[in-house]
Amino acid sequence: MHTDLKNFILEAFDRRDLLRESVHREKVLSVIELIDEGKVRVAEKVGMEWQVNEWVKKAILLYFGIREIENFDAGPFQYADKIPIKRRIALNGVRVVPGAIVRRASFVAPGAILMPCFINIGAYVGEETMIDTWATVGSCAQIGRRVHLSGGVGIGGVLEPAQAAPVIIEDNVFVGSRAIVVEGVRVQEGAVLGANVVLTASTKIIDATVPGGREYKGIVPPRSVVIPGTRAKEFPGGTFQVPVALIIGQRKQSTDEKTSLNDALREFNVPA
Repeated sequence: MHTDLKNFILEAFDRRDLLRESVHREKVLSVIELIDEGKVRVAEKVGMEWQVNEWVKKAILLYFGIREIENFDAGPFQYADKIPIKRRIALNGVRVVPGAIVRRASFVAPGAILMPCFINIGAYVGEETMIDTWATVGSCAQIGRRVHLSGGVGIGGVLEPAQAAPVIIEDNVFVGSRAIVVEGVRVQEGAVLGANVVLTASTKIIDATVPGGREYKGIVPPRSVVIPGTRAKEFPGGTFQVPVALIIGQRKQSTDEKTSLNDALREFNVPA
């Protein structure tokens, strides 16, 4: 699928001089339009695994190369940027509160609610997801269906290197206030991250419910309830507490995800 476009993008990425030709520039713009419409994605789930579409990320990088900075208006505000603001998003059944900013070549699915937030190029936001006040969805981040990103959540972005995996938040995940997820971390379906949890590629995610504490890095297992924690570590200058993330339980199976989420927050006393 899209093999012709993919080949043009890969060729132009290796030979930037080809962007002087209108045919290659038009192919880049075609990919950008497909991303904007949600018809291609930077990453997608194939079977049980996530696959990064490097050629799509390369198209975004080429788009920056062929764009010039221009002035444009959005209501009473004026911007100077290479990437315009996404237009007419509300016509797709998305609720957009004043102050929400969505860049072109990102996709927001019908039923999503955008409080004053920022969604960067290449990002994907699924159906019925809530992006709460001052939350940011970084470039190429993939946010699933019925996700809630609470106030001030920071979802990191990545464009380079092209093969790098973006942050992936799967379906039915709750991310508490001021939590940070960066560096390609994957939060699997149904997980709950409490307020102020910080997850990087090197953060140790410790399952405190099993003897000895099973450790993960870069991935939060499905339906896990996670809170911030610390662990003692020795350094030449002494012993200090370093941040970790603690899995303290599992979100219960339920056909009503909202009820399940409320139960998880109450049962484990997790701040939202």
